[in-house]
Amino acid sequence: MTGQPFPSRRAVLESAGIAAITLCLGGCAAGSGTSGSGGSGPTTVAAADIPVGGGKIVGTFVVTQPTKGTFEAFGYLCTHQNLPVQQVSDAAIICGRHGSSFSLADGSVLTGPATKALTKATVTVNGDTLTIS
Repeated sequence: MTGQPFPSRRAVLESAGIAAITLCLGGCAAGSGTSGSGGSGPTTVAAADIPVGGGKIVGTFVVTQPTKGTFEAFGYLCTHQNLPVQQVSDAAIICGRHGSSFSLADGSVLTGPATKALTKATVTVNGDTLTIS
């Protein structure tokens, strides 16, 4: 056999390093705090998009309107295993992975296995726009 049939270990590691940097930079640029981006900055949503007696997952937040004109927001990570919740119904915020559910009004645990409430976020109402941080 002549030559090297496979890339060298060094070439593989260099390629993996470049790929990791590219992914990181792409993810950092995508998460710049724009509406619904899932970034660490404030997220905005139209108040009309949040149903009364329900809610919506917006970026890294769950925004609810338990009663007309009252808006609440929580981090979207279930406190059981720190994985995102999947659904907001007219009764609860639901993590379907293991069956935990949380109150629309205050994020408290309705059913386990989670034992801690969802992390509270701040909602600022400015006309027809909600800013969550």
